[in-house]
Amino acid sequence: MSTPGAAATNIFEALRESHEIQRNLVRQVRETHGDTPERQALFGQLKRELAAHELAEDRHFYRLLMEHDGGIDLSRHAIAEHHALDELVEDLEAADPSSPAWLAIASKLGDKVLHHLKEEEHRFFQVAGKLLTEGQKRSLARDYLQTYDEAKGEAATA
Repeated sequence: MSTPGAAATNIFEALRESHEIQRNLVRQVRETHGDTPERQALFGQLKRELAAHELAEDRHFYRLLMEHDGGIDLSRHAIAEHHALDELVEDLEAADPSSPAWLAIASKLGDKVLHHLKEEEHRFFQVAGKLLTEGQKRSLARDYLQTYDEAKGEAATA
C-alpha cells in the first residue's frame, strides 16, 4: 500500500492520493468473508488510513478553510461526516466479524466513505481552490503530509 506525498505538490493532490487508498481499502474490505485474518488486516488498514487522513485533514485543511466565510459551512459539514465515519468504525470494532451484521456495517461505512470522498473532490475542492492561495495550497500539502505520516507511524506502532 502506497503512502501519499511523493508526487503531491498541493493539498488537493495529497488528499486525492489518500482518497485512492481509502477507495481501494473499502473495496477490499467489502470483498472479505467471515472472521479471517485478511478481513482483520484490511479493516485495520482502513481504520488507520481514515484516522490519519481525518486528523491531518481536519487540523490543516478544514481549520484553514474555517477562517473564510465561504469555508465555514463546508468545513463543519465535512468534520461532521468524519465524526459519523468514526462512529461506524467503532460499531465495526464492537461487532462480531463473522456475523452478517459486520459486513452490513462495513458496507454502510464504505458507502459513507465513498460519498464523503466524492463530495470533497467534486464540491469542497472547488470552493477551497478559490479561497486558498497557491502558496497556501503547497504549504498545506506539506503540513497535511507531515501530520498524516506521523499519525500513520504512531498507529503502526500502537
